[in-house]
Amino acid sequence: MKVSPRRRARELAVQGIYSWQMSRNAVEQVELSLATSNDMKKVDMPYFQLLLRGVVKQASHLDAAIKPYLGRLPEELDPIEKAILRLATFELTEQMDVPYKVIINEAIELAKSFGAEESHKFINGALDKAVKTLRRDERG
Repeated sequence: MKVSPRRRARELAVQGIYSWQMSRNAVEQVELSLATSNDMKKVDMPYFQLLLRGVVKQASHLDAAIKPYLGRLPEELDPIEKAILRLATFELTEQMDVPYKVIINEAIELAKSFGAEESHKFINGALDKAVKTLRRDERG
């Protein structure tokens, strides 16, 4: 199956967010490391950079935005789940041109690729609740 440049951007962004969460290295360092160790020809580079830098810059704001929908504290989340939720929350709050259904579906796919066995269900549940507030206008 052919993977879209945007999906590839999200996959690398999640890896970058995870790396940043674990190492606390500068976002530029994380970005450079990913760019040099992956084939970036099939990646939507501007979107990858927007996602990675945006999430790192707004991490505490994003955590606060998703927290009411988790059923547990953000600190208790698996680091991969946290990275995926931060990414999806960033897209829900900042990328109004991307339909919320696409964002949730992409987050579920990321959880299936990188998360634990049941991660995608947790991610889906949290984002499903969050979208009612974060994308109230779009849901009508």
